[in-house]
Amino acid sequence: QVQLVESGGGLVQAGGSLRLSCAEASGRTFINYAMGWFRQAPGKEREFVAALSKIGGITYYADSVKGRFTISRNSAKNTLYLQMNSLKHEDTAVYYCAAGTVLASTAPIHYNYWGQGTQVTVSS
Repeated sequence: QVQLVESGGGLVQAGGSLRLSCAEASGRTFINYAMGWFRQAPGKEREFVAALSKIGGITYYADSVKGRFTISRNSAKNTLYLQMNSLKHEDTAVYYCAAGTVLASTAPIHYNYWGQGTQVTVSS
């Protein structure tokens, strides 16, 4: 069972930066999974933010974050990151990392394992 633990959320002013981390707590390695970041704002559905393919390290981004966010993986530390720059008020949400056995996907339904989420609040 993959166990994902996010950290790094917090309160930041618009224009600021945060780096989210997602560690795997059960000893399984990320290299066997596609990885993704999703977010959910109050009253809204969970939406795709960024993804990293299982093979080749291909990255995918939602249009709303392209050029501002960067997804990356440190295989030695078995940790997934989301570097978020030029944050906007509309980026405020709970951010979740997820792991899936698919090759790559931007759809939540294709991810098998989820973390508990970390709150990101951007003040305007």
